[in-house]
Amino acid sequence: MSDTPRRVLYVDDDEGLRRLVSRALTRRGYTVTLAADGREGLELAREGGFDVVALDHYMPGLTGFETLTGLLSEVPSPPPIVYVTGSDETRVAIAALKAGAADYVVKVVGEEFFDLLDSAFTQALEQVELRRKTADAEEALRASNQRLQALLREVNHRVANSLQLVSAFVHLQAASLTDEAARAALEDTQRRIEAIGQIHRRLYTSDDVQSVDMAAYLDALVRELQESWGGGARLSLTAEPIRLDTDRAVSLGVIVNELITNACKYAYAPGQDGEVRVSLARSGDQSLKLVVEDDGRGLSAGAAAHGTGLGTRVIRAMADSLGAELAYDPAHQGVRASLLAPL
Repeated sequence: MSDTPRRVLYVDDDEGLRRLVSRALTRRGYTVTLAADGREGLELAREGGFDVVALDHYMPGLTGFETLTGLLSEVPSPPPIVYVTGSDETRVAIAALKAGAADYVVKVVGEEFFDLLDSAFTQALEQVELRRKTADAEEALRASNQRLQALLREVNHRVANSLQLVSAFVHLQAASLTDEAARAALEDTQRRIEAIGQIHRRLYTSDDVQSVDMAAYLDALVRELQESWGGGARLSLTAEPIRLDTDRAVSLGVIVNELITNACKYAYAPGQDGEVRVSLARSGDQSLKLVVEDDGRGLSAGAAAHGTGLGTRVIRAMADSLGAELAYDPAHQGVRASLLAPL
């Protein structure tokens, strides 16, 4: 507490008691202002400058309750109010507390009353100081969170820009190659980079910088892949609005990218019309289910992997990072890959 004398407004119609209270509280280090009734107390309180108010219950004109209500409703940032009652008026004291008084004191004879007032004032002022410190701490925390969110957005922005630059370099490198296999490998790498970059673009343009709306992210990813594959298979998406943290979103996005890429490459013969369907939904309360399927040529049992097999290894690695179960449906005409992962 500050060493500055605490300023008290004491409102009571008993002139003799007012003088006794003024002397007793002054000895205890308070600066005391007296009011003879509720109306005078309200006028003084509106002028401000008081740390605490003591208010007697029985007064002519405005009653204690009416004055209490006026203080709380008419005084800007009202100080804490200690309500003074008789010894047999517990219900009055409780009603005053419910109405907004900070504390109450029973009016008794002698120094004990002044000690009770002093103790109630101290506790009320400590509560005010605690609330102020709590509000300051909450405001500092909000400001800190805002700075951190701004920093995270900036980081995600820079990462997205850097990944875009890397993707452009890879594209230029692929365009300069004459070896078809090498060019295809670099194009696959470029799509992987774009899938991750899309995550960071989502993060720095979203209100939530710590998680990703998978429905919106997959929609953008599927549209990008459709453009990338040009006249290849038609891609469609059905997705529930599930939010994942950044790391899990990246893993799931890479899996979707690889499964769609494999389907666009190998599911249908050149020139054949076909569709690749992607769905994401909750499975119970604690899991999500991803399905990527086509109606193409399917997988032959025991057949060697198409291409280098890198895509399959990437899918398995990302599934492991998610703690997910990956399965292929042998009864499906074409390929149906299902991934069950904990939320």
